[in-house]
Amino acid sequence: MMSIPLKRIVRIFPLLFICFMNQSAAKLMVVTQKAAVSGGYLIVQTEPGSQVEFKDRLYQVDPDGYLAIGIGRDVAGLHELAAIDRAGQATSLEVWIDSRSFNIQRVSGLPSELVTPPQSVTDRIVREAKAVNSARAAGNSLNFWRQEQFIWPAQGRISGVYGSQRYYNEIPGSPHWGVDIASPTGSPVLAPAGGIVVLAEANLYFSGGTLVLDHGGGLSSSFLHLSKLLVEVGQAVAQGQLLAEIGSSGRATGPHLDWRMNLHGERIDAVLWADTPVP
Repeated sequence: MMSIPLKRIVRIFPLLFICFMNQSAAKLMVVTQKAAVSGGYLIVQTEPGSQVEFKDRLYQVDPDGYLAIGIGRDVAGLHELAAIDRAGQATSLEVWIDSRSFNIQRVSGLPSELVTPPQSVTDRIVREAKAVNSARAAGNSLNFWRQEQFIWPAQGRISGVYGSQRYYNEIPGSPHWGVDIASPTGSPVLAPAGGIVVLAEANLYFSGGTLVLDHGGGLSSSFLHLSKLLVEVGQAVAQGQLLAEIGSSGRATGPHLDWRMNLHGERIDAVLWADTPVP
């Protein structure tokens, strides 16, 4: 059975919870980090062929018995994690998720056309959102998500963080789902880990030049507001490979990279996967 590299255990998962049952029952190992928090994630190892349940959702482990589970922005408190093996034997473990405080800003007096996109682009927005969601859900049999220590895809000033939210004329906007890295137009964007390019679009309405990179295990990285795309759909890339150049395309106020991560459809904080703290 393939195991998580020792470096990843030491650097990423300082907290280790192991629950062993008798030989006839499922064996559950949950490895989590200090960021078992809103917007974080859990790594589960159990017997191959098992299913894992978290918050009323069933997940299938990979052939080696591993699984990554995303924790939503608004999820906190005590939750049960259960594993069911092929024989139907089940065991469970309680996991505590720390809550986080997010920045909330209120902006008033804006013209309505700046708050709500015009009707003329509604169909385009819906169509593009479906394409992005479909790309993220495609899934590939890759193990980069647990074999590689993720690096930062760009360098620069952090100008936006995960989970923050603005209210425009008292109308709540969507939370910000990524980390913004401000850097001059043309600055390099590198692959934080290996993967396969599943979306490459030069001009989406909101995010402009957009790439989505599948790392396997239901985990993907998205890179927004790019000025130039240097890879194409279906291309396999290695960690550190040049993917694109930073820009201000789409709805952006200046050149920056918006790096987002999605895990089995859950939007999680990309910073929690990086090998070092915020640069």
